[in-house]
Amino acid sequence: MTAAEAGLFLTNLLAAGVARGTPILLATLGEIVTERSGVLNLGLEGLMLVGAMSAFGVAHVTGSAALGVLAGTAAGGLLAALHALVTVALRADQVVSGLALAFLGAGLAAVLGAPLVEVRQAVATLPVVAIPGLADLPVLGPVLFAHNVIVYVAVALVPLVALFLKHTRPGLHLVAVGEHPAAADSLGIPVGRVRAAAVIVGGLLAGLAGQGWIAVALVIFARWDPWRAALGAWLFGILRRLPLDLQGLGDAAFFQDPGVGFFLNMLPYLFTIGVLVAGSRQAVRRRLGAPAALGQPFERGRR
Repeated sequence: MTAAEAGLFLTNLLAAGVARGTPILLATLGEIVTERSGVLNLGLEGLMLVGAMSAFGVAHVTGSAALGVLAGTAAGGLLAALHALVTVALRADQVVSGLALAFLGAGLAAVLGAPLVEVRQAVATLPVVAIPGLADLPVLGPVLFAHNVIVYVAVALVPLVALFLKHTRPGLHLVAVGEHPAAADSLGIPVGRVRAAAVIVGGLLAGLAGQGWIAVALVIFARWDPWRAALGAWLFGILRRLPLDLQGLGDAAFFQDPGVGFFLNMLPYLFTIGVLVAGSRQAVRRRLGAPAALGQPFERGRR
């Protein structure tokens, strides 16, 4: 491989990693907001499936990709509102509710989306928008500035979410609710409303995005920090794309072996399982910076 070919290979890999990591980043940012309020949502996979089914269906019927995106986002938010009702208003177990939500979403997507399986014609998609002047930059241009609008939205949300959580009054209220809900309540912060809003925001982003279980693991990997979440999501996107690109190398017979390809495809998911297992221990979560009240229902008068 020549230097020019190596440079093109790396550029294409990084650009594909950003694109493939964007859905995971959106879901992870949504879950960070949700968990910072003290609510754990393990139903992201169900939200993603319902969002994807709704987006595809609406885009197919209307011929509008934008309406499809809005429909998928709204579907995720509506299903998340159910989780908020069960866990915040009714104070049910968050793990049980989240798992039930995952199964419910999968079932709804399978039943309501069954007619869409037979769709064969092309469905409207969002166009690639190359930012003038920036898209032509070497390496950085195709990697960061030649994507569809969803990628740019995800990139913009990283600093916005970080700013919201650390430097705005509503964000500080949300963090306080996730750390010390009783103290926040004593200061007049509406704990229930803050938590419900956080869950719904997380659902909206999950409906826009995808791959919920991976997003849950990335929240732990990112230590509930949006910047680390971006790094983890794009790294995962690169790892997902890497096997395909390696198999395309004409002089790399080793990477074209099916067994090697299966192993490389498996690595990101092994990482996900490892992070979830490690993060299941409360002591580990505390050391990583998890919200102190994560997973604990709040009832006024109880501390």
